[in-house]
Amino acid sequence: MSALALLADPAAWAALATLVVMEIVLGIDNLIFIAVLSNKLPENTRQRARRTGIGLALAMRLLLLTAIAWIIGLQATVIDLGITGPTGAHGEPSFETALSWKDIILIAGGLFLMYKATREIHHSVDTPSAENNSAGGARKAAELTFTAAILQIIALDIVFSIDSILTAVGMTEHVAIMYVAVIIAVGVMLVAADPLANFINKNPSVVMLALGFLLMVGMVLIAEGFGAHVPKGYIYTAMGFSGAIEGLNIWQRRAKAGKVARGSH
Repeated sequence: MSALALLADPAAWAALATLVVMEIVLGIDNLIFIAVLSNKLPENTRQRARRTGIGLALAMRLLLLTAIAWIIGLQATVIDLGITGPTGAHGEPSFETALSWKDIILIAGGLFLMYKATREIHHSVDTPSAENNSAGGARKAAELTFTAAILQIIALDIVFSIDSILTAVGMTEHVAIMYVAVIIAVGVMLVAADPLANFINKNPSVVMLALGFLLMVGMVLIAEGFGAHVPKGYIYTAMGFSGAIEGLNIWQRRAKAGKVARGSH
């Protein structure tokens, strides 16, 4: 179908709108990871790391779109461990170990995400003794370099990009619509990156919530890799509910701080 025919087709516009929303939703995990990781860098390099990471995410998605046949081929089985879980209500196994390259990438990405989130949670709750405070803080500040952050972002970009492109392939057959949807979705990520990262940085309790999200996403990626489908609606509903509760907590803390400030005057 030509570009003009697509522009005149209401179904194409509906597919584009749906796909943009789906790509933005799928990009939330990627964006949270980039925000949390970039906040570990010196302040003068954080924005550059976020923009570089999101730019690489866009480049990776567009590159993978040009190789759709190869992406679809990633779903062919490459190793079978011969283990299947009990069958569910519809006669399908609850999990399976006939793994494709896509499954292996999802499992590896999930393990990395769980490791990274667990490590960051450990750092958040680990309080060094008073005499080692400055030394411990200096070590942690120097622990992550710009290059290391970008390499970790690239590793997760690959995982999230494959998931994003497979979703796009499943929703429309028009490559042009996929390109436009991906560009719009990543553009939204670029606009939202700095405000999200700054909000997470200014509210320490949100950092723990974001790390909890990443931990959950890691477990979901591993489950998906082993063939256990987890409806994304449940995940994002849980995230949205938790985020709303944390928003109320932040509002409450600010209200109390305002009352204390007014009382002191």
